[in-house]
Amino acid sequence: MSAAQQERRAATYAGAGRSGSADPPLPADLFGDGRPDRALRVVHALASARLRWSALTHRRAPVTAVYADRLPLIVARREQVADDVVALTLRAPDGGALPRWHPGAHLDLELPSGRLRQYSLCGDPDDRHAYRIAVRRIDTGGGGSREIHESLTAGSALIARGPRNAFPFAVPGFGSPAHRLCFVAGGIGITPILPMLRRADRLGADWSLVYTGRAPESLPFRTELARFGDRVRIRTDDRDGRPDATELLPGLGSGTAVYCCGPTGLTDTVLAATRPLPGVEVHVERFGPAPVENGVPFELELARTGEILAVPADRSALDVLLEARPDRLYSCRQGFCRTCVTRVLAGEPDHRDGALTPAERAAGEILPCVSRADGGRLVLDV
Repeated sequence: MSAAQQERRAATYAGAGRSGSADPPLPADLFGDGRPDRALRVVHALASARLRWSALTHRRAPVTAVYADRLPLIVARREQVADDVVALTLRAPDGGALPRWHPGAHLDLELPSGRLRQYSLCGDPDDRHAYRIAVRRIDTGGGGSREIHESLTAGSALIARGPRNAFPFAVPGFGSPAHRLCFVAGGIGITPILPMLRRADRLGADWSLVYTGRAPESLPFRTELARFGDRVRIRTDDRDGRPDATELLPGLGSGTAVYCCGPTGLTDTVLAATRPLPGVEVHVERFGPAPVENGVPFELELARTGEILAVPADRSALDVLLEARPDRLYSCRQGFCRTCVTRVLAGEPDHRDGALTPAERAAGEILPCVSRADGGRLVLDV
């Protein structure tokens, strides 16, 4: 630094001190002089040009942004795929690319009413510009399926969270030691299974599907399944009677991976048949809560009103809570979506979920859809 530059810097700092400023202003640039020499100006210009060129040549097509895990979507198409089942094709409002997903994944959908519901993705994971879900109308319960059937049309707006995957698929030779795949689907349980079939077929895996339901007209996507020929067996209760494990799991043996999705009765039958067998992988997703195991009666106290609710040994705390407070939020009823999370103010919970962290449990949170108390009473912030 030259003597003249040093004098200018000293004068600047001295002036700042006389003005009473707590911190002196920064010099005009990092060199202490607003006029760097000509060589530095040339280097700076070349570097700036290089950065602009690199930014232009490395641009990528934009992916729809997910802010705080909330993804805006619109209904691009609505299609009736069975007597009481509609399929919705969902796209980004700007038509942009959507987050990737893998077979078995689902979306958490925020419906216009504020309800939060989970729906399996049943489209093509390689299609980055569309999601597809299918929803069976159920007139009992929380009303989510009724809202979709009665209110959502092409152009309707939704908010999604995810995709998430609680039912991941591993192809033999690509993450699974099995050499054969056995798929079992009950009714609307075909939705997470359908992308698995496509993936297995593209990779040349040995697989078969047993697809069961009340009647042919109640089974969605039968036309899509027809292209797989005799790999798929469709059986219905009105024609074939209720299936047993032998019909659902033909040729089951060591080295088989079973993927089953459907109502609790179906999944329980598959689990009972496969658990004793060595060398058999079993992957299950239920459409409905699992039965309570090793339950004991306990009580819920609603702290804001003082009400006392009795929870029997064979019912969940959420079931009992909904009778008293039908407006409580819930969705999966299986302990993974976290929608029904509730704070415990007193009592010792018996945590049976797989979603809450140790810190959340220590803070008093509980999922009443599956968790309980070992007798006694839980005081809830309700």
